[in-house]
Amino acid sequence: MHTINQNVVRLGWVSYFTDLASAMVNPILPIFIVTVLHEGMDKLGIIVAVATFVSYALRMVSGYIADYYGVVKPLVVGGYLLSALSKPLLGLSQGWGSIAALRALERMGKGVRSAPKDLMIAAYSKQNAHGKTFGFHKTMDIAGEFSGTLLLFGLLWYFGESEEVIRTLFVATLLPGIIGVVIVIFLVRDVPKREQCTERFRLSAADKKTVMQLLFYFLFLFFIFSEAFFTVQAKTVGIATALIPLLFAVSTGVQTLTSYLFGLASDRFGGKAVSALGYGCGIAAQALLWLQTPAATWAAFAFLGLFTVATLNANRAMIAEQADNRGSVYGIFYAAVALFAAAGAAFGGWLWEQFGMQTALDVALGGTLAVSVLYGLRRGLRG
Repeated sequence: MHTINQNVVRLGWVSYFTDLASAMVNPILPIFIVTVLHEGMDKLGIIVAVATFVSYALRMVSGYIADYYGVVKPLVVGGYLLSALSKPLLGLSQGWGSIAALRALERMGKGVRSAPKDLMIAAYSKQNAHGKTFGFHKTMDIAGEFSGTLLLFGLLWYFGESEEVIRTLFVATLLPGIIGVVIVIFLVRDVPKREQCTERFRLSAADKKTVMQLLFYFLFLFFIFSEAFFTVQAKTVGIATALIPLLFAVSTGVQTLTSYLFGLASDRFGGKAVSALGYGCGIAAQALLWLQTPAATWAAFAFLGLFTVATLNANRAMIAEQADNRGSVYGIFYAAVALFAAAGAAFGGWLWEQFGMQTALDVALGGTLAVSVLYGLRRGLRG
């Protein structure tokens, strides 16, 4: 039985407090934008796209720096610090432009830290136990989200849903964010420093093969609704604002219960099989939204959680097992996730605003089905 390295455990607590802070923002920010600031779905789509896309170059650059120069922990610390300081400023925002800028800063922090953080986790993982280790870390990550959504629900239930309360909650995210920064600075050890490369850096054949295997995941992300769109759909079908955090609690609760199991399954059965299961859950989530009933929307959030944790754990573990230059491949992975998800959010927001929610739902469901069929055909042809 492999034990989890203490540096991975401490990184898990860093993610716990950081995601607790994020969970006090993410469930109600789309509602704040659409109903308090009275911005349209196209503006929400732009905000989601900007926030996702802005980390595109940084994720690749930070992964490259980690591989080429051996700089890892400073990037992780800087990324967490930027995220911790940008979220509270949302409480001062007066329009969609300032929210887009602050979300971009927060995503910059995530972009700077993501690839180096995964490189640290992979470095402290035992051989043939990468799925287990990433599954444990993701469990801590989403346990923070789960705690944050329950805390948000309790605060909204007690204090109400006024604009003043929502703004105060945004500012209050500073405390858990700073706790995470303190842990990573003082309690997490850096990975052993690699010698700086003297040769021109190139992706190996194994790196390129790994990236190509991820293409279907990127395409799936383009079509499936983002969490922000899930949230507005929930409001549209009649779910009260105060209950929105509980929808996120359903998603994160499912992820907390299954993340470690999906990690073990990835080690035993392979990432491709777990990814296929994840795509099925993603289709189910999108199909349930298509029904446009409150009960189906509650179930959709549960399946969204299954899709998120299954595919992310499987892909992160696959990179750890197959890639030679892990930092750079993690950078490419997160950059492509940002690119495709951002393009999908902008496209989906435009569809929703111009042609209505039903058209956006039709395209999302049809697109996820088509990508999954192609993925299954490719697996079948390759045996």
